[in-house]
Amino acid sequence: MNQPLAYIHPEAKIAQNVVVEPFTTIHKNVEIGEGTWIGPHVTIMEGARIGKNCKIFPGAVVSCVPQDLKFAGEITTTHIGDNTVIREFVTVSRGTVDKMKTVVGSNCLIMAYAHVAHDCMVGNNCIIGNAVQMAGHVEVHDYAIISATSAVHQFVKIGAHAFISGGSKVLKDVPPFVKAAREPLSYAGINSVGLRRRGYVSEQINEIQQLYRILFMNGLNNSQALDKIELELNPSTERDEVTNFLRNSGRGIIKSYNFKDAD
Repeated sequence: MNQPLAYIHPEAKIAQNVVVEPFTTIHKNVEIGEGTWIGPHVTIMEGARIGKNCKIFPGAVVSCVPQDLKFAGEITTTHIGDNTVIREFVTVSRGTVDKMKTVVGSNCLIMAYAHVAHDCMVGNNCIIGNAVQMAGHVEVHDYAIISATSAVHQFVKIGAHAFISGGSKVLKDVPPFVKAAREPLSYAGINSVGLRRRGYVSEQINEIQQLYRILFMNGLNNSQALDKIELELNPSTERDEVTNFLRNSGRGIIKSYNFKDAD
């Protein structure tokens, strides 16, 4: 770890087998777990908590001061889980008084030029594509994928195993297990390929499809659809995850695409 061309604050807590490449700056109040590689020209600012076996590529800035005019210098943190890869020129802001931390989970891939703003909560096994721009307070649940150059509005929630197509403008919550595409961003089916890759069997996928047919294809409002789902479908992990997500949606969920309105 002794890299003479890097600046490491003497109060930073860094495991013995961390590799820090030249021209990197690591501030005080930083913790970095064993096996992590910090590439050249990286800036790790105050409040960073980086896990084990991470890789952080050149130009990235982790735990930067929030781009929030309400931020008053409170002591907050940024948490990066184990085995997460942060590619070139990614920026991850630390939290504000709202949650006091920003979190990116374990086994994530944050691709080049992406921005994860203050108080975001990104789960495990997520992929954030190139140049995705996430505003503050966004929640991204486990195994979600946001494709390149998408913009995510503040306070949006993206459910587990959801897939969002490239260049999307994400203004509403995206429920679990779905594909979201088109403009305005709309329900485009079940993420069946991703679910099969993660071990979901046909019976589970068929149940999820049936659930979303009720929600999006029957002309019901969300409350009516929830009642029908709970009446007609047996309790299951997947059913309960979707119904809990719908009940806790703050911005409302995306709609089914209306081809009549298409050009």
